[in-house]
Amino acid sequence: MQIRDLPYTDPGDPDVRSGPHFLLWLGLGQLTGQLKSLSWGLMHQCAIAGLPLGVGLAVQAVVERSGGDLAFAGVLIVALGVLIAVGDTMLHRTAVTNWITAAARVQQLLARKTAELGSALTRRVAAGEVVAVSTGDVEKIGWFVEALSRFAAAALALVLICVGLVLYLPSLGVLVAVAVPALALAVLPLLPRATRRADIQREKAGHATELASDTVAGLRVLRGIGGEELFLGRYRRASQEVRKAAVRSARMWALISAIQVLLPGVLLIALVWYGATLVQDGRIEVGQLVTVYSAATLMLFPLRHFEEIAMAYSFSRPSAQRAVRVLSLKRSDQASTLEAQVPEGDLYDPMTGLLAPRGLFTAVVCGDPDAAGRLADRLGGHAEPDEDASGPVPSVLLGGVALDELPLGSARTAVLVQDKDPVLLSGTLRELLDVPSSGAVAADDALAAAQCADVLDALTQASVDADGDPMNTRITERGRSLSGGQRQRLALARSLVTDPEALVLDEPTSAVDSHTEARVAAGVKRLREGRTTVAFSSSPLLLDLADRVVLLDGDTVVAAGTHRELLRDEPRYRAVVTRETEDEGGAKDGITAIDGLLPARAVEEIEERA
Repeated sequence: MQIRDLPYTDPGDPDVRSGPHFLLWLGLGQLTGQLKSLSWGLMHQCAIAGLPLGVGLAVQAVVERSGGDLAFAGVLIVALGVLIAVGDTMLHRTAVTNWITAAARVQQLLARKTAELGSALTRRVAAGEVVAVSTGDVEKIGWFVEALSRFAAAALALVLICVGLVLYLPSLGVLVAVAVPALALAVLPLLPRATRRADIQREKAGHATELASDTVAGLRVLRGIGGEELFLGRYRRASQEVRKAAVRSARMWALISAIQVLLPGVLLIALVWYGATLVQDGRIEVGQLVTVYSAATLMLFPLRHFEEIAMAYSFSRPSAQRAVRVLSLKRSDQASTLEAQVPEGDLYDPMTGLLAPRGLFTAVVCGDPDAAGRLADRLGGHAEPDEDASGPVPSVLLGGVALDELPLGSARTAVLVQDKDPVLLSGTLRELLDVPSSGAVAADDALAAAQCADVLDALTQASVDADGDPMNTRITERGRSLSGGQRQRLALARSLVTDPEALVLDEPTSAVDSHTEARVAAGVKRLREGRTTVAFSSSPLLLDLADRVVLLDGDTVVAAGTHRELLRDEPRYRAVVTRETEDEGGAKDGITAIDGLLPARAVEEIEERA
């Protein structure tokens, strides 16, 4: 796999049993790239190891005053220099390719999982953790995959050098061959502690990232209540904990580095002392001592890769574990077994008993916003595993077909869920509304139904085009240049453009005033005529326009009917819709109960309809 071939056509099915299994799967998935890097690395290391032989031959040629031997040594050193340059260049090229392609594979897997889970992802994993995995953790995982082949090349080179020294000069080669494994394994007792400290550092860093992400997302609210300093203090404390953990981790790695400098130094001193004794006794030649000493010195370079792979694994293992936590999440416990199709019919949730008849506008009233959010996710085919339940969560049915058994694309085409807090991506308004759709609903009709006239006027004034076309006006990241109500209506227009078989709206008018809310509800009902629409809301204006209203108590449907019927006959419904207590409910009728909660004009409209 080359960088120019990215992204992967199919990033594959990862092994998510554990972090080490995931790292192994990544390495095996790039076996060709790993073998290339190993080959170039082995050539590079062996060429470096051959330099002492050339230097030793040159020294011995000078001692013996042999011009031919000196010329041969010079040619050998030049050839080894060329091999070193080529090997190092190609090793760096292939290793970086392994790094980038591994990181790209992980990012594609995360993107695919995010698209599969949708809004249910942040209900199962903190948003800050997802950000940490897709940024810093991806780099550390790629680092380990890249360092793996270089470490293998260094280990093979050490074995070859030790064998060569033993064959070349057994009296000193045996000393080096015995000492090198001890040097390589000397830091092993310290690695568990270093790994634990690295884990603590990564955990605290992830917590700080999550805290910063949440603070930035809620900055407007914090400023409104004067809570900036409170959260700033929390982030300061979190960042100081990260700093302290990083210092403790760095101390351990500094100790490991010091040991890897000290012990090889002791080896070189012992080698020189013992070798000089052998030269003095005439048992070996000066050139042989220079060769063995130079080889032992250059062996310190591949030994560094042992420290690097230990650090890379220590930092990448918790990163891989976090990635596995995200990648192991499933859309549901059921695998897709049906052919790609878009079913038609009633939308039914077996868990709550909610029924949304085909072609009708159904409103759902639920006193618990969290329960409403979970139900909205289930209606979109995102059934969360229930830890307290004995079995899997039953799938929502559309026309009698289980959404969990449909391919993801078909399920998304059949049912679209607009979250309570929809996100607007940066770009022009035209790009915002350019989404996969049936083509039956024009952008202008969707904008009109969502009552976006004032939004278009604001965009026209902000447009830099000479013609002032609002469709070409750029919308900033997450729509921050717009008000909450404007963002909500644009997101609603985007959902209407898609024209799915069933549209689920979670509090679609919570950020607009009552007059706009009534017009939005009427526009949605008119545009979605003959299509299944489900809206979670407790607004009397929207509920009064619905064809059917369903009341949920906890996770169970307890009543269904029209808004006026439930307002008259169901105390629990009145308690949610009018925010009244049970004692107050007996003293008020449906119309009087909401008097004073809504503007006079809105109350008059309801009374006229009644």
